[in-house]
Amino acid sequence: MLVIKRIKTTYTLAGVAVDDRETVARVLEFHADFCPVARSIGGCIDITTEVEYV
Repeated sequence: MLVIKRIKTTYTLAGVAVDDRETVARVLEFHADFCPVARSIGGCIDITTEVEYV
């Protein structure tokens, strides 16, 4: 049986100015608080998020 223990989300962003990257980092700190899926499984499954700028 498959058991999910962790989820890693990677956002790939293009065209983000260097000055706006701090804003992106701040938003990622709290965005899961407003995501119904993250709120539902957050206590059971480890969720990590990262950003790649292209």
